[in-house]
Amino acid sequence: MSSPVTVLVPHTVGAEILSGVDGLEPVVYDPEKPLPDEAAHARVLVAPFLAGSDAVGIIEQVPNLELVQLLTAGAETWIGRLPEGVGLSDGRGAHGGATAEWVVSVLLAVYRHLDRFVRAQDRGEWDYHQTEELAGKKILIVGAGDVGQKTRARLEPFEVETALVGRTARDGVHGWDELPALLPQYDATVLIVPLTDETRGMVDAGFLAAMPDGALLVNGARGPVVDTDALVAELTSGRIRAAVDVTDPEPLPAGHPLWSAPGLLLTPHVGGSVPLAMRRAYGVAAEQLAAFVRGEEPPNLVTGAY
Repeated sequence: MSSPVTVLVPHTVGAEILSGVDGLEPVVYDPEKPLPDEAAHARVLVAPFLAGSDAVGIIEQVPNLELVQLLTAGAETWIGRLPEGVGLSDGRGAHGGATAEWVVSVLLAVYRHLDRFVRAQDRGEWDYHQTEELAGKKILIVGAGDVGQKTRARLEPFEVETALVGRTARDGVHGWDELPALLPQYDATVLIVPLTDETRGMVDAGFLAAMPDGALLVNGARGPVVDTDALVAELTSGRIRAAVDVTDPEPLPAGHPLWSAPGLLLTPHVGGSVPLAMRRAYGVAAEQLAAFVRGEEPPNLVTGAY
């Protein structure tokens, strides 16, 4: 009988969940400290949640590493930075529901002017006025993966018209090349795409200019997908509005123009930060590592840029 596969895990709850996978031996580590002795023969590393680019250096302490398992769908920090022969599996499917819920939340908040009412409450002011509504809006969702599909499903009960846009056109999904023609037709554009060389800066001045007056940009993807200077310029002009959970740079430094940009609702990258986030993430990880133990490719194995 073969020896169990040692997997380094940054959370106790993760070790508990992964211990239920036959053939795995989870070992908890602290990302802020040297790895435990078991790292010498570990074959799998579960990366820290929302790790920065410096976290990749941890793999130098794992000489027999064969797979890095992520707890997020975003893999841009790790792509192209692993040694030859080391696989990368992402957490696609773990946070889609929570992120889609964030999208619906900010759409409702902006259209029902909740941010304005909260500010009026802080001032002790009764700011009665008519608001907009989500019903009847046309919503363009750029990103047709797990989050995009779940966003569309959660928007359906609100009587909105939605369209999905993916890298390439397919049944029920428009291709990215159609964006210039699609953008002027929609009240809001929601970004749910991975950060790759293709998507970095894709929302530039031209993209924003194609959105109609009064349109709403919602970024639940990654900050660098949007050209920050171009967004600040459009917000300052008052022509469009935005709701973002991610920024470039991130965290947003004090004094940055986005803090005071008019028409902006900003949250600090909390789309997937909910109580069950880690359990869901490790549920996905368990599926990936079960396949690895069987000698199969993990279903979420990252190839190329995604």
